[in-house]
Amino acid sequence: MESNEQPQPTQHREFVVALGASAGGLEALEKFFAACPTDTGLPFIVIQHLSPDHKSMMADLLGRYTAMPIKLVEEGMPIQPNHVYLIPAGTIMRVVGGHFVLTQKTPHVLSLPIDIFFTSMAEEYGDKAIGIILSGTGSDGTRGAYVINESGGFLLAQSPKEAKFNGMPNSVIATGLIDDVLDAEQLAERLLDYVKNPQKIVKQDTAQPGLDYEDPTHLIFHYLAQTTGVDFHQYKQATVTRRIERRMQVKHISDVKDYAKLLEIDRTELANLRRELFIPVTRFFRDTPAFDDLQTIAIDDIVSKAENGNGIRIWSAGISSGEEVYSIAILFFEAFERARRWPNLKIFATDVNPQAIELASAGHYPESIAAEVSPERLQRFFSKSGNEYIVKPELRQVVVFAKHNLLADPPFTRMDLVTCRNTLIYFQAEPQNKALQRLQYATKPGGYLFLGSSESINAIAKGFDTVHAKSKIFRRNYVNMPLIGLDNSKNSLKSQPRLTRQFSKLNALETAEVALLDETSHQLINAYSPPGFLVNDHQEIIHLYGDVKPFYKIRAGAASMDITRILPDGLISVVSALLFKALKDQKVFYSDRLKLELEPENPCLLRVCVRPISSNADEKFALVLFEPLPLQHDDPQSQTINLDDETAARIEVLQQELAATRESLQATIEELETSNEELQATNEELMASNEELQSSNEELQSVNEELNTVNAEYQEKVLRLNQLNADLDTMAKAVGVATIFVDHNLNISRFSPDAVGLFKLRDSDLGRPLSDLHHSFDNEHLIDYFEQTLKTTLPFETELIHQNHKSYLLRILPYKIPSSDKHGAVASFIDVTGISDQ
Repeated sequence: MESNEQPQPTQHREFVVALGASAGGLEALEKFFAACPTDTGLPFIVIQHLSPDHKSMMADLLGRYTAMPIKLVEEGMPIQPNHVYLIPAGTIMRVVGGHFVLTQKTPHVLSLPIDIFFTSMAEEYGDKAIGIILSGTGSDGTRGAYVINESGGFLLAQSPKEAKFNGMPNSVIATGLIDDVLDAEQLAERLLDYVKNPQKIVKQDTAQPGLDYEDPTHLIFHYLAQTTGVDFHQYKQATVTRRIERRMQVKHISDVKDYAKLLEIDRTELANLRRELFIPVTRFFRDTPAFDDLQTIAIDDIVSKAENGNGIRIWSAGISSGEEVYSIAILFFEAFERARRWPNLKIFATDVNPQAIELASAGHYPESIAAEVSPERLQRFFSKSGNEYIVKPELRQVVVFAKHNLLADPPFTRMDLVTCRNTLIYFQAEPQNKALQRLQYATKPGGYLFLGSSESINAIAKGFDTVHAKSKIFRRNYVNMPLIGLDNSKNSLKSQPRLTRQFSKLNALETAEVALLDETSHQLINAYSPPGFLVNDHQEIIHLYGDVKPFYKIRAGAASMDITRILPDGLISVVSALLFKALKDQKVFYSDRLKLELEPENPCLLRVCVRPISSNADEKFALVLFEPLPLQHDDPQSQTINLDDETAARIEVLQQELAATRESLQATIEELETSNEELQATNEELMASNEELQSSNEELQSVNEELNTVNAEYQEKVLRLNQLNADLDTMAKAVGVATIFVDHNLNISRFSPDAVGLFKLRDSDLGRPLSDLHHSFDNEHLIDYFEQTLKTTLPFETELIHQNHKSYLLRILPYKIPSSDKHGAVASFIDVTGISDQ
């Protein structure tokens, strides 16, 4: 569990809603605002990926679906309820003191405006922050969701099945932080339910920790302990209670007793509460100045003093999703390259949350880490796969991940560096002191301790010297401090009753017979069999026979059952030679008579016998027997060997094999060197190409998202134009007046159905010059009237006589062609025959 303890804001206590969207987000936003009332009292901030080269029509498009005022954000603009705010194109937006702060986005650089605003909003509004992720590609919004969750805010996501592009919803849903996943039109209703549901305060329990089934809070702790193995009585109750309250609010439960009953039957909600309590918030190189100090003060010193044989041991406790432990590993790798020495590095990464361990060990992170890790480090230590960065094997293999409870499990030992950042702040005073004592015990004298910015070492101050107070870097001194608090029997959770094993019982007669046979065999071996070992073909002892104490010698160093590590010095060469010969030839061999002084001033005479054992398995076995010889005698049937000759023969064979191996190894080395040079050249080319492709891919992805947004706006505009055209055609039919539209070149651009009979028009005549068409009026200057109107841009009226003797009023009006400084004209022919006759 890792995070900074965030202070609860006191200035701005009203809810604020941020909607993050990218490609395909316009449709989702339209559905959301169409279903959202206009008097919610909430401000809505829309953050999209917009092209700086394109003027967005988002305000006009959303204005059709909501009556709330829609404003394009300007620097310093205050946030007001019942307003919709849009991020300007080409900017990064934050909120400070209830006002918007804008900065220009760096061109052609991957930016994450949703993550940045979510983080800023969570820091400003705390548990009043609400984040909604809609359609879009990539993973923008995921890192910001962690911060909103940490601050106690509320998170929603559009259903990936409904979203046009499900990259962003899937990425944030995968974190397990989302409180609900719904279709776009249902998100508004769910949001209002959350805002209107009052948050009830769970009673704080000040009694001593213990399981009280009458107290619902204790019952909740009991359910959590059953699934996590963690006693949350030892955590700060204010933090735990605040998390329980948030889950109650999400589930619309006002009574803690009802919530305890829900946890008893709903394992999904219990998992959600567990996830809520293990706050999974961290990032790469979190608190960059502190990591810089750690590198220059501690890591460089550890690397310079490291011995190649012993290596470097690191323990990182409370790693959450692993970003911090990989950051430390990166710093050590860079220190190795600067020092031009590469000692063995092993980092033990632990956390009490098994889900966090699983996530960290996978080493898969969203592309948003590009805002935390430099491009050089991304290329050196990560590989890009789709929308993810994956930790490279060379970095992953130095880290060992394990579940570990800092308050209950024994600590590691002899660590050069111990890091535990932003974990101790969640513990009460006494458990926090016990955790610090474990960290102290794990740090070897001269080793370093690295804590979070809000943590101190008061409980173990005598055991450490402060190296850098601001960055919380301490160095273990040589003052012996007693290790206190390893016995947690009083506070630890009671273990489950031990399962008793059921053994099948033999009847009395069978038991007596077995005991008799075992005792008989034991007596026979002791009386007539010499002591000995059963050895495999790796010269490892796998069974002992008889009294082997005189032939069993324990040596200092690593524990081993190798016969050469156990036998007395005088027998090692003899037994090794006999074993080699017996296993090779599959014959029984005896040594010469050996006079050994196994006990002081008590020499004995013995002979070593090695008997190969036949086995159906591929492995070979042999019995090594030590036969005592009280008297000098010869056994004509036994086969003796000259140890010097056999030893010389064996050495010669080994030398020949070694020479052949050296030649083969040299040839292999030469081939590998040649291949390595070629591969290095190829690798450099591939790395250069990969860097270019990654840069191009990021730019193309950004451009693609912007184009998708622009395309969606254009599609909306086309729909509106089609509707306008349909309305205009319908109006022309309804009016019943012959009308003709011409452009600045007197080419026909539109006509009404009533004009067909006057000019004999067809649909194919669109775009043709008006002068090419035959009309049925007794007037040769009709085209001149149009030209005069276009030239003067003044209206023109006259009366015309049709060949059917009807009178028509010709009215020509000029109009400005959009996006041009030229004019067209529209002419209407109104039948005024009845009026003229009067």
